[in-house]
Parts: sequence; C-alpha cells; structure tokens
Amino acid sequence: MRAREFRAMVVAVAKGLIASGIVPGDRIGIMSRTRFEWTLIDFAIWYAGAVSVPVYETSAPAQAAWALSHSEAKAVFVEDDKLAGVIEQANSIEPLHLENTWVINNGALDALITAGLNVPEEAVYTARDTATCSSLATIVYTSGTTGRPKGCPLTHGHFLNLSVNTKLAEPEIANPHNSSIIFLPLAHVLARLIQILAMDAGVQIGHSPNIKNLAADLDSFKPTMLLVVPRVFEKIYEGAKAKAAKGGTLNKALFDRSVKVAVEWSRAKISGRVPLALAAQYTFYDRLVYAKLRAAMGGQLKYAVSGGGPLSDTLGHFFHAVGIRVVEGYGLTETCAPIAAGRISEFQIGAIGPLLPGAQGRIAEDGELQVRGVGVIDGYYKNPQEDATAFTEDGWFKTGDLARFDERGNLTIVGRKKEIIVTAGGKNVVPSVAEDHIRTSPLVSQAMLVGDQKPFIAALVTLDPDTLPEQLEHLGLPRAMSIPEAAVHPKVREAVQMFIDEANLLVSRAEAVREFRIMNKDLTEADGYLTPSQKLKRSKILKDFSAYVDDMYSRVSSDMGVRLERLQEIKEQASEKLHEYAEQASERIEELREQASERLQGYQAARAQKTESTEQVETTAVTSDGPKDTAVIEAAEDDTSRSHEQ
Repeated sequence: MRAREFRAMVVAVAKGLIASGIVPGDRIGIMSRTRFEWTLIDFAIWYAGAVSVPVYETSAPAQAAWALSHSEAKAVFVEDDKLAGVIEQANSIEPLHLENTWVINNGALDALITAGLNVPEEAVYTARDTATCSSLATIVYTSGTTGRPKGCPLTHGHFLNLSVNTKLAEPEIANPHNSSIIFLPLAHVLARLIQILAMDAGVQIGHSPNIKNLAADLDSFKPTMLLVVPRVFEKIYEGAKAKAAKGGTLNKALFDRSVKVAVEWSRAKISGRVPLALAAQYTFYDRLVYAKLRAAMGGQLKYAVSGGGPLSDTLGHFFHAVGIRVVEGYGLTETCAPIAAGRISEFQIGAIGPLLPGAQGRIAEDGELQVRGVGVIDGYYKNPQEDATAFTEDGWFKTGDLARFDERGNLTIVGRKKEIIVTAGGKNVVPSVAEDHIRTSPLVSQAMLVGDQKPFIAALVTLDPDTLPEQLEHLGLPRAMSIPEAAVHPKVREAVQMFIDEANLLVSRAEAVREFRIMNKDLTEADGYLTPSQKLKRSKILKDFSAYVDDMYSRVSSDMGVRLERLQEIKEQASEKLHEYAEQASERIEELREQASERLQGYQAARAQKTESTEQVETTAVTSDGPKDTAVIEAAEDDTSRSHEQ
C-alpha cells in the first residue's frame, strides 16, 4: 500500500468517527495485536482530533478497566469477540462510560467508513487542525512492574521532536532505502515511535501480529532493519545452538568455535584492524554458520535497534559477525521511548550510546539517572502523588535506573534501582548481570535472582518449553518428559548449573549464585509474571513462588545448623584439650622454675667461692717473694678457672 492510499483510508475512518459523535479531545481505546488496522485506527483518531489510549491485548479485565476508566475513554476498538468479552468483564469491575465498542474482525472499519460517507473532508481537517504540538496525542499506561500502571500523557510535540531528532542522529537507519517489520506490541511506546519515525523517513513497514510466525514473515518481507527486545536475539541464538547440538558432537564444536571467532572478529573489526589469520577463520565460519543465520532472517537485515533491556556483549558481537549491527536504545514510557541510543556511524558494543539531540541527563548522588528534554513528560495523567516522588524540585525526571556516563558521553545502565538486591551482609547486587547469562542456556526460559536481606544470592529458573524436548534428547533423556519431571532431574540440574557457574565468573564472590531451584512452570505474560516488554514482575513472582525461595534458604539454614552444631562440638573438644594442655604446661613451667632456681643457687655459690679464693691469693702475693709467688698465683688462677667452669 502506498502512502496516499493509506492517507485516504485514514481520512475515511476519521469521517466515520466524527459521524459517530467523536469530537476533538475524546479518548478512544485500542486493544489489538500489532497489525495494519492498529496503525490505521491510531492515525484516524488523530485526524479526528481525538486521543488514543493503547491497551495491551494481553491485559486482564482489571487492567483494561483501569486504563479505560482512568483515561475517561468514550469508545474502544477491540480486535475480536474474545477481547470484546474482556471489555464486558472490565465494565463489571469498574463502570466504564463507553458509547461504542468497535470489533475490528466484525467489520467495524467498513461500517465506520460507510457511516462517514456524508461527512465532508473539511470536517476532518478542521478537527485535525485543532491539535498543536502541545496537544495531547495519547495516554500510554506503564507496564506496571510495581504497583498500578501510571498514565503518561504524550503530546504530538513529543513524537514530532523525537522523530526529527532521531533522524538527525541515525541517518543510516532513518532513510527511504530501508524496510522494517514491526512485531512488538504497538501498545508499547517504542514500537509506536519507530513506526512514526519510519513513516516520516519514508521507510517501508510491515506488521507481524504473531511472533511465532516471525521467521516466515522475515523470509517473505526481507527487512533491512528490525526493532527488537534482547530476548528475540537470545531465542535466535539459542535455537541455532540447539540445532547445532542436535547435529552431533562435531556440529556443536563447530558452532561453539564460530561464536568465539565471531566475538574476536567483531572486536577486531570495531578496533579497525582484523589480522589475516582471523579474517580467514571468519570467512570459513561465515560460509558455515553466519550466512545461514542471515538467510533465516530474510537475508537483507543490516541493522537492529534493541530496547527494553541490555543485550549481552557476546550476542552483540555474534550478530555483528552475522552481518547485523545491533544498536541499543534506552528510554521509558515517560520519555516517549528513546532518550539515548547507539550510533551506526560510531558503532560500539558494551554501552548504549550518547543522549539524543534535545535530551539532557545527569547522575544523582545515589547513582540514579535523571533526565529532561523534548520527549520527557511534565507529569503523570491525573496523578499528582506520583509526580511529587518522580520529579525533582528543579523538574528532572527520576528514571529509577542506576547509570553512568563515560568520558565520551556514552550512557551505560548499571541496573534498576528498585531491583537491586541488598544481602544480609550489606552487599548491593545487580541481578541482571547473572540473569542475562543464565538465560543464554538453551534449556532456560527465565532466571530471577533473589537474596534480599538473605545470607547469600540464589536463583529461580524456568525451563523453555519450546526447546526442552530437543535439549532433553541431547541429555539422553526422553523428549516427552514433563517440565515438573525435568525440573528435578539431576542431568537437567547439572546442565543449568554449568551456566550458573559461568555466570558466577562474571561477578564477585558475594554476588555469586550459591543455590538455585528450577520451577515446575514457565513465567509468562499471560499468567501475569512478565510485562508486555518481557520484563519480570519480581514482586508478584516472589509472592507466588515464595515456597521455592523458602525451600532454598531453609535447607541451607538446616545444613548450616548441622554445621554449627558440629562446630560447637569441635569448639568444646578444643576447649577441653586447651585446658589439658594448659595444666601440663603449668606443671612443666613449675619444674623448669625449680631447676632454674637450683642452678641459680649453684652459680651464686661458685661466685662466692671464686671471690674468697681471689682474696687469699692477693694476701699470699703480698707476704711472700721469689718464684713461690708466681706458683701460688698460677695455682689460684687454675683453681678459680675450674670453679667457674663448673
């Protein structure tokens, strides 16, 4: 579809909205998977001068009720009858004031277009022109990892300014020669901004509503650019690794070697000099491994923007060798998505990159990143209590992330402030370092560190149901083994332990994982344990799976109790021995004291005898003469000498 055709459809749907009683400023919800119609509706709402309220299609009725009631939505679009049922349940939880619930799959758009046939186009332009840069465009609710979701009021100016500034910062990505397929939820502000940026830059875009069909969609669409979360590349890497392992020992060894060569080559390439021997190895593994992965992702993919969490350095280097430069972006709903991003022209791995034009950042005394700029909201929607805690007195937004800037201005996120684990010994632990590495295991779906106010760090791990059968076969176990059975099997635990041991090499001893439990079910968004951007809802997980945590620490505490009892026994035995040795030493000291006293008395007697003999010799020498004197003196000296020797 060409841009002019899309615009004509937007105007037609906007006319239908006006015919249905929508006026500028009205709030309209959108609850659907990522698809073309989502984008069409979003722009039609804006053309009618109204405000869109995205609702994740995975939202529970209570979550949908909160977003639609708090935003005062007048109508809502839903994808199908199932989601229409969610809205009905939401209305029973909290009374909504919806005048219309339009079901996309039931012909709602055609009906709206028909309803708007008699509305003049001038009415659409009049409604659209009521909006300015400061006008509200959308209310996006945070994913709510902690507490109730907060509404972020984003203006047309937020999107416009960020789109212009991102184009300036990333000309290699934002150009009409590129194409991209969007599969992340459009309810997430990052996917939405990238879509607006793509339209502004003339980038061809497609939509993939089901990530399970992503491989086929990539093959048919052949994009040059992708927006991803780290987990997507983790899954691609794990899938390739599992496939190699299934091919036998040689294939596994070749793949493992290709990873090492990829990392070495990428580092050398970024530094500007690739040794000939390394270049030859790269060429070999490019034909054997990297080219196949490129083909699996459509064959044309050159760039990827990764957001929502850190991508490990190993994966960044690996996919660089595959031919994809992955730049990391950082932002929040409150910043209208990216506020910092890596640059293709200054490609690097290990840091996010500098702030985008129009953004400012500073590090508070406690290490928290604070920001302000053209994309940052002024406050939450109808939530002054949160405003008081989320913003500084001089207007900077507190991101909640611990961060640092290097000498070149590149931003690195250390960890989420609220996720920092403080052990009983007072050690601050950033969980993401170990968690990210543990998740690189083809067996593992999710990993979450625990240990707040505990004597050591432990981990909760879940198995990946998609890769589990093949991994079980690789371990010599039945493919049909259930997750609960696999979770307690020694071979599975040993395989997971290997990755935990590797993760422990990346952190200090106090941060190392000492115990772990494999849970008998995965953590999913559908069950409420992950946000739509695949972040862990830690407090809910801790609450619902506290038995695993208690078991880890109680068992270790029990073991420690036994050890303490044994230590007490050893202490008592040592005390008895020490007392015995003390008595023996005391007796020996007394014996030595007596011997010393006797020797001292003998020495004193010898001295007295020597003194008496000397006096006699002197007297004789005075009263005698001749040779006799010498003989007497010599005899006295000999006698005195012998007495002294005794």
